[in-house]
Amino acid sequence: MNLEEKLSPVVRNLAPSGIRRFFDLVNQKPDAISLGVGEPDFVTPWHVREACVASLEKGMTTYTSNQGMPELVRAICKYLHQRFSLSYHDREVLVTFGASEAIDLALRTVISAGDEVLIPEPCYVSYTPCVQLAGGKPVPVSTSAQHGFKLRAESLAKAITPRSKVLILCYPNNPTGAIMSKEDLAPIVELAKKHELIVISDEIYAELTYHGEHTSIASFPGMKEHVILISGFSKAFAMTGWRIGYVAAPDTLLSGMLKIHQYTALCAPITSQVAALEALTNGMEECLAMASQYDRRRRLVVKAFQDMGLTCPDPQGAFYVFPSIEATGLDAQMFAEELLYEESVAVVPGNVFGPSGRGHIRCSYATSIERLGEALTRIERFVRKKREQLPKHSHA
Repeated sequence: MNLEEKLSPVVRNLAPSGIRRFFDLVNQKPDAISLGVGEPDFVTPWHVREACVASLEKGMTTYTSNQGMPELVRAICKYLHQRFSLSYHDREVLVTFGASEAIDLALRTVISAGDEVLIPEPCYVSYTPCVQLAGGKPVPVSTSAQHGFKLRAESLAKAITPRSKVLILCYPNNPTGAIMSKEDLAPIVELAKKHELIVISDEIYAELTYHGEHTSIASFPGMKEHVILISGFSKAFAMTGWRIGYVAAPDTLLSGMLKIHQYTALCAPITSQVAALEALTNGMEECLAMASQYDRRRRLVVKAFQDMGLTCPDPQGAFYVFPSIEATGLDAQMFAEELLYEESVAVVPGNVFGPSGRGHIRCSYATSIERLGEALTRIERFVRKKREQLPKHSHA
């Protein structure tokens, strides 16, 4: 039997993650410093872990409601209101297996075969495959370093067709660290209303905004009915392994997501929900302290790349920088591979996040100052060597 023929054509043609390949290469080099993983280097705060331990000691090992523990759902509603001026009722929030499940649920709930999904890129690597798995057609919308990798209304307008149904937003952005201010979002809001787009707004990095406050597109008048807001605890509360996230959306849309969730996942793990409740209730101090540390690292890394002579847009959110490496004469893929083999530093080539990422690399600064310093020393040595190897007329 030819098992390859038994695979779904969609799955068979699905491209593997470009990030995963570099994770595998790093595992072959025990001395490597990885700036490729989008994961906090902080351990989940002790009181959050302790709440989980206490729940186990009490025998809390059962299913919860499909929607999630009622007290956690209420805490999420309160948090969204206090932090981002968003008003959601209990029936409009669903606790999920991380933001990743929430993205999948949102897409499968609203997409019919052939619907077009507008995806500003460079973008998180899972958006396009998830759209394809849901039967939709991904439509990339380019952004550029010239405009700070922000989505511009004129670019979005050109990409909209009668088949456009969904717009995916991710700000603060992975991989670029770009943010969208209230002024940046205003013309996008008008286009979404005009064309009746559903906006899937991935705001997992909302707490990691370094200048001003995060603005959710759902906070604009009349936009709540257009928006499926996705977030979670992985980035802001250092809880990646707990796999706990949530989605907030109008009741009609949320009830559709709940149907899929109850048949495919049933409910998020009760231990993770207990931990998430503790994080929201008593963990904001640690959340803000971690964000302060990321900001310190951000400034260090941006200055280091600029001192190397590489153009590096100043990221205003998340924990990534997205410098241009064109001055080295290498493309992003070759730069990342040679850097790993010659200097044992792992970064991610920008092209894996879409064509707009060509000529760039993504570096995560979610690691210690000491390791960042050593990694940057190695990268500077590598960049200097590559630039010295360029023909004299090619030097910037």
